[in-house]
Amino acid sequence: MNLQRFSAALTASALVVSVISGCNNASSLMPATGYGTIETTRLTPAEHGVLLHRLHQKIKHVFVIFQENHSFDNYFGTYPGAENLRTPLARKHGYTQYDRVANREQTVFKTTDPDVLGPDQDRYILEKKFDGGNMDKFLSGEEIDNIKNYGLKPAAARQYGLTTMAVYDCDTIPYLWMYAHNFTLFDYYFQSETGPSSPGNVSMFAGQAGISEEHRFPKLASNQSEGPGVPINGDLDPFAGPYTGKDTTVQIPQSYATLGMTLGGASEAQSAEAHAGRVMKDLTAIAALKQSSIPWMWAQEGFVRTHGDSADAGYVAHHNAPQYFDYIRNNKAYWSQVNTTQALMKQITTGTLPESGVFFVKGSKANHFGWKPASKNPLIQADYIGDDDHPGPGDADVQISEAFVATWVDAIASSKYWKDSAILIAWDDGGGFYDHVAPTAFEQCNDGFPCGDGQRLPFIVVSPYSLSGTVVHDYSDTVSVSKFVEGVFGVPAMASLPDEASVEPYGPRDYPSKELSDLAGAFDLAKLNGSTGLNPASLAEIPGTVVNHFPSTMNCQTLHLRPLNIPTQPPYYRPHELLKGSLRIESLHSQSD
Repeated sequence: MNLQRFSAALTASALVVSVISGCNNASSLMPATGYGTIETTRLTPAEHGVLLHRLHQKIKHVFVIFQENHSFDNYFGTYPGAENLRTPLARKHGYTQYDRVANREQTVFKTTDPDVLGPDQDRYILEKKFDGGNMDKFLSGEEIDNIKNYGLKPAAARQYGLTTMAVYDCDTIPYLWMYAHNFTLFDYYFQSETGPSSPGNVSMFAGQAGISEEHRFPKLASNQSEGPGVPINGDLDPFAGPYTGKDTTVQIPQSYATLGMTLGGASEAQSAEAHAGRVMKDLTAIAALKQSSIPWMWAQEGFVRTHGDSADAGYVAHHNAPQYFDYIRNNKAYWSQVNTTQALMKQITTGTLPESGVFFVKGSKANHFGWKPASKNPLIQADYIGDDDHPGPGDADVQISEAFVATWVDAIASSKYWKDSAILIAWDDGGGFYDHVAPTAFEQCNDGFPCGDGQRLPFIVVSPYSLSGTVVHDYSDTVSVSKFVEGVFGVPAMASLPDEASVEPYGPRDYPSKELSDLAGAFDLAKLNGSTGLNPASLAEIPGTVVNHFPSTMNCQTLHLRPLNIPTQPPYYRPHELLKGSLRIESLHSQSD
């Protein structure tokens, strides 16, 4: 591998030079995908290098708004110009699926209901839904899962199955479609591992979900029960709080490199050596680089530091990636970077953010804005008040969830930070909803299934420097965010650090490789060079009177957008008829959310 991937940004010590130069085979476990394009073949090496250099010069603030549980097809399956539901690939891969309960075929269909049931996204249920890459068992697989594993009667199980085939467009989620239309939408971005939320959240922060630790310490291996161990394959709570109510079994402490470590620089690494967990060599390598700290924050709604282990209502501990890591949780220098969404929002609106930094934003199951769904159904009013986009009773309404995103985008766009920002709008997993693009399989986990990749997810880049109205087909996954952060801020790849490099090619997938995008292709070199005008903040701004109104006054017609035509909602899809009886089932489903 080439140490100088970010030659203009990164200066490394001889220690890390020797480590990285030993990673020559790491990319052998990356996917050789037949779908999408490879960023560095679409761009010449010179163009790619210049883009990275300009991004390092221009981008000072990276915001990652990290939502929950929707596949690309579920949100953008009718978006023109994307790999959408009108393509030959969709017709081949599950556009029509067998409804086992009704004994009939069923196509995808549009829904405008922002309050649907929550499909199962357990790792092993998803593998059955994928059906070896045919992507045609989402409906029947969900039905069977609910009948056999949750004890539902067939009629109720069928509503869950039909939910997997529902798709939204700009009539229900207009803000997300507006951002895609005005900025950059990726249509080959995947979850880094098949499974529920925790592996996706951790991989965003660590470039993996623990396979390097499993190879270093085989006795810590996880199993097919989604029990504790590495790599993470389920949603067990972190080993330490805060919690609103933890699992009876918690995850083991995770000890491998993270962005918190590399961004923290020399002083924080040196401080953390007192409670190093199993990454002493990594911390020593970071300390030896003598790099200054790059500020970072994981801001999560409901997080409480001052009340011991009792978090606010709606807080989801297994969404908080830093909380899984012993050397972060047990070291004040790192753990102090974990905070509330309110604290981060105040810094944005008052103009008191650091001069540069990386900021992750997570919602919760109970928004703090006082928002209520448009539906007057009392059960929906009480049980769909979350803003993290997780579907199902006890969780989120999709219109409230996109309002959460819009509130953050508006705050950044109207602040002094817009001119040097990149806003990455991401989702952690596909939520069990149908998507027709089969994940590419590579790197086997210890349960016999591939460690990568998982479902295709929505992903939007909003920035003054991003391409405008463009669908980018570069092959990307959750770890692409880590690679982007490393490129912008000039910190070492996590895969280069000694504890991870000792078991390469297993471990972080943020090494320089042409197979996995670092998101540079989302940006316009002419804008970065100053030879053409930047995207104005007005393209990202939505008036508060609109954002805080449910349902939104914006829709496809007001946005002048035309989704592709697909069959309309069938009359037998009536999930709210099951709402009272489904609450107990949803609470079971949410164990793997």
